[in-house]
Amino acid sequence: MSASLDERLARLAALRPKSGSAPGHRHAEEERENASSLPAEAGALAELLGAQIERNRYGEHLVVRQWHSSPEACETDAKALNLLLPSKKGTTGAAVRAASDPDQWLFLDTETTGLAGGTGTYAFLVGIAWWDAGGLQVEQFFMRDHSEEHAVLLALAERIGQRNVLVTFNGKCFDWPLLETRYRMTRAIRTPALAAHLDMLHPARQLWRLRLNSVRLTDLERHVLSQDGPLAWSRRDDLDSSLIPQMYFDYLRGGPPHSLASVFRHNAMDLRALAALAGRILSLLGEAGAPAAPNSPEQALDLYGLSRLLGRRGETSRARVACEGAIAGELPVGFARMARRELAQMAKRQRDYSRATELWEQLARSRSAKTPEVAIEAYEQLAIYYEHHAREPKRAAELTQAAIEELRKASCAQNAHLEFDRSRRIQSRLARRLARLARKAQSADASFSIPTT
Repeated sequence: MSASLDERLARLAALRPKSGSAPGHRHAEEERENASSLPAEAGALAELLGAQIERNRYGEHLVVRQWHSSPEACETDAKALNLLLPSKKGTTGAAVRAASDPDQWLFLDTETTGLAGGTGTYAFLVGIAWWDAGGLQVEQFFMRDHSEEHAVLLALAERIGQRNVLVTFNGKCFDWPLLETRYRMTRAIRTPALAAHLDMLHPARQLWRLRLNSVRLTDLERHVLSQDGPLAWSRRDDLDSSLIPQMYFDYLRGGPPHSLASVFRHNAMDLRALAALAGRILSLLGEAGAPAAPNSPEQALDLYGLSRLLGRRGETSRARVACEGAIAGELPVGFARMARRELAQMAKRQRDYSRATELWEQLARSRSAKTPEVAIEAYEQLAIYYEHHAREPKRAAELTQAAIEELRKASCAQNAHLEFDRSRRIQSRLARRLARLARKAQSADASFSIPTT
């Protein structure tokens, strides 16, 4: 249910700057006035969290610091980092060099007043973390009131100046664009420059979406990060992230601090999960050796996901090894068909026609009414092989005819899975191929004739 007009107006009122709280240098009397205008439970919240009040030239803000022994720092791999960074010309090399030093990494996660973004959305809690002393140092900057936003943004800018490789989960689409907007709106604090930005959401999708469907950070914790043993933190009492904006608005209006304290815990767990996920992804994408043989359908799906990610990044040889391993495992039937098709295409590009032909023959035999295009493609690819490589036009013509027959069956099916226009284009292409092959076959064997359909 959408919020009522009164509720929306109340939220806006909660974020309205207090009189005399404009950012910048303040006299002592103005600072005392601002302190008295903070939400009623600001002091209780600081005490509950064991937080410190810190000051910079834009005023005060709340800071919470905690060190965690896990997850431990991960090792970087230049090849893996190359796969995680965008391949913009002239920028990847410098970004990889910067990201190769984990001491320059800064994990970031924000809690905001809404998920829509835009100029009306504030990052009221900015959580950051970095590897330190064999563990993870977590630091959280909090706006006790709207007037403290500049102080929080300046504190964050200083941290990014010390560690300028940002690591996020969906941060390229949400967290960092939101913060960039907030920096621009200050007209006083320059947006910090990043040497590199590693967003773990995108590789996570390619690696595990086939198996999990949902790749929310909490789902990855439960099904991926916990595979090697229980995690050092628990989501048992974690809150629903959709409730976080309302918790902040309630605090601004004088609500109790306990619910907001759970937001800090949620943010810290997200940072720890992000650090662990970064280590897992870098380990998978690194070149430490061939991937282990899968022992379950889940592991086979993960290996297939790895193959697809590597293939999209141009790592064809490594992608092929991973795909071979996935097929050797217990892939579900539908995914096994997809994997064989992609493996056949990779083998063909590498001129391994023997393996490609073997896979296309398997796909032709395992045709499904739900995926007629796979069988049609398999017959057509076999026809291409026999025409151009085996030099057997008669066999190529027979396979093309088989592709046409599969297309006819698919078009006549009650629940046709091929669109009419696409079916017509395939039909035209196959007919031209068949006519050409017929001429070649007849020149070699005068008795050869094409069967009528």
